[in-house]
Amino acid sequence: MVLPWLWIACAVALAVGLFGAFTAPVDYQQGASVRIMYVHVPTAWLSMFIYSTIAIASAVALVWRHPLADLAARAASPVGAAFTALCLVTGSLWGKPMWGTWWVWDARLTSVLVLFFLYLGHMAIANAFDDVGRGRRAAAILALVGFVNVPIIKFSVDWWNTLHQSASVSRIGMPAIAPSMLWPLMVMALGFTLFFAALLLVRMKSELYEQRLRNLRAASLQRKGTPGATGTAHPAPAEG
Repeated sequence: MVLPWLWIACAVALAVGLFGAFTAPVDYQQGASVRIMYVHVPTAWLSMFIYSTIAIASAVALVWRHPLADLAARAASPVGAAFTALCLVTGSLWGKPMWGTWWVWDARLTSVLVLFFLYLGHMAIANAFDDVGRGRRAAAILALVGFVNVPIIKFSVDWWNTLHQSASVSRIGMPAIAPSMLWPLMVMALGFTLFFAALLLVRMKSELYEQRLRNLRAASLQRKGTPGATGTAHPAPAEG
């Protein structure tokens, strides 16, 4: 079983990452508030990574009609929404001491908020139709159309003048962050990624079990039939 090992690896990575985050030196400008980075940055990465995963799975589901691809997209959507919400909350907590405000309508923050609404829309539209297949196709199309927002989030700080700082890790050349702060950040990112993978497998496994139970109930009802449909119903009493 892969799942137990994923949980163990996730726990170890998060424990090591948190230890490094609390023992890493504070920033000379931001002080101790920089420690929010060790949660905020990985959740920001995961919010885009999970949506990209949903878009790829949706494309596979639309083109090749693979049921597991559609299942993976639907299972990942609530997890991605949770990571995006955590990214927005930690970003506000970090922005208050740095910018003096909880929120600004700059390109990076606004595009991440749009991503959160895309997650909500993906979950809502999948269950908005009586025809289950039609709802899932509509959700897959929304995921593909909304994917254009991912590169906007990534490059917004380069394309527009925003309050949000530019990339410090994923940049050409050496990352603009001290190694003593970089390694806990990367380990935390690994731990969050493993956490997502474990949750995705759990949600897919749970959905497969539920689908199997629904099929068994439907088959059982079909075998029993409805009164009068199998020829076993009692005749009506004669009048008079």
